[in-house]
Amino acid sequence: MTDISTLPAELQGRILVAGAGVSGISIARMLTDLKCTVVVADDNETARHMLIELVDAQDMSTDRARAELDTFSLVVTSPGWHPDSPLLVDAHRHGLEVVGDVEVAWRLDQAGVFGKPRTWLAVTGTNGKTTTTAMLAGMMNEGGFAAKAVGNIGLPVSEALNAKERVDVLVAELSSFQLHWAPTFTPDAGVLLNLAEDHIDWHGSMREYALAKAKVLHGPVAVIGADDVYLTELVQELNIAGLKSFTLGEPKEDQLGVKAGELVDNAFSQQHTLAPADGINPAGPAGVLDALAAAAIARSQGVSAAAIANALAAFEVAGHRGQVVATDNGVDFIDNSKATNPHAADSALAGHDSVIWIVGGQLKGTDISELVIKHAHRIKAALVLGVDRAEIVAALKTHAPAASVFVTDLSDPVAATKEIVAEAFRLKAPGDTVLLAPAAASLDMFKGMGQRGDLFARTVVETIEQQVEEKG
Repeated sequence: MTDISTLPAELQGRILVAGAGVSGISIARMLTDLKCTVVVADDNETARHMLIELVDAQDMSTDRARAELDTFSLVVTSPGWHPDSPLLVDAHRHGLEVVGDVEVAWRLDQAGVFGKPRTWLAVTGTNGKTTTTAMLAGMMNEGGFAAKAVGNIGLPVSEALNAKERVDVLVAELSSFQLHWAPTFTPDAGVLLNLAEDHIDWHGSMREYALAKAKVLHGPVAVIGADDVYLTELVQELNIAGLKSFTLGEPKEDQLGVKAGELVDNAFSQQHTLAPADGINPAGPAGVLDALAAAAIARSQGVSAAAIANALAAFEVAGHRGQVVATDNGVDFIDNSKATNPHAADSALAGHDSVIWIVGGQLKGTDISELVIKHAHRIKAALVLGVDRAEIVAALKTHAPAASVFVTDLSDPVAATKEIVAEAFRLKAPGDTVLLAPAAASLDMFKGMGQRGDLFARTVVETIEQQVEEKG
């Protein structure tokens, strides 16, 4: 049940929504459902026309919106719009506040528009967000809360707020873009998993990217990954009070960690055993860290150890985040297409002794050399594809000279995947792991990281089936 009488003042005027894509539609629909006056600006006329067929809103070009800025009370931008976009720059010059969808949803919820305000649990970081968010939602539900994963996974925040069955706890996976446009957002508990170079072209610097992520730490409960040196130095500088953390080592005071093969809480209770560290999905250090992060937030909300253990036992990792898609003669084929930057690929490579590594795509300005140096001893072969393949090959030849390197120059996604997988089958031997962990974005060749992982998995399975048929 909504109560529009409690709408914040800035939402009672004429609202400009910047962007007519999926996010813009969601924002505009939420606001028009609340009887707000909404105008959507975008220079893509097709997108604008599609939007106004779905939403009762006016549409216009960005030039016209810039000319009419003095008629608006607030600008709500789609999260991907760059801060230097002329429309947003002009809005700031006119003294207009520019916010994103998460900020608007937060203000509406806090104002009581959708009833009693929800509990907001925010999850962010360079890598591991989706897995941690899903784990945490499972723990909260197992602990007796009506919780939903929202934001970049699960329900859009606006739909969760307006759901027929009330959602009491919003477990929100948030990107640096969303947090950049969320100036007053203050979750009840927030976790910042890790920090590594990503989206620097959008934020302008590593520091600005990190400060956007750190906004989740401004609430009553703040949790960070203690094993991340850059992150720990940043929070010391920011002087965040009451900080809790998690580590793969034995937990010190105010930490969760691993002791004698168990996840242990020494932050919200004293050396309290929560669940076994082995058997967590996904396997390896990254999965354990995600479980510790989720458990820290769950414990801060009073979830029992038994509920956490049950949730982890039932948890299955989402697609393209480390699943074994096939096993052939002692060789696992692993789809970690979600490893779209070197930091994520680092976690994916760790724990394997002999790797046939499928790598490449759009590096987005990041340097892959450090990753190659760290894992050179385990890279048996590297199978390289994508637009930045020359840079990757150079790093491999310099820092992993013992590794066999195969490069495909094919740009068709199906053909390139088939060539790469065929080479993996030619090179593999029992004890190897064939690992798709590209350390790069996918849009140079694929529709997204999902298609990249799906094609890999399908090609692997088809190759095994073909070999079985040929053997008769």
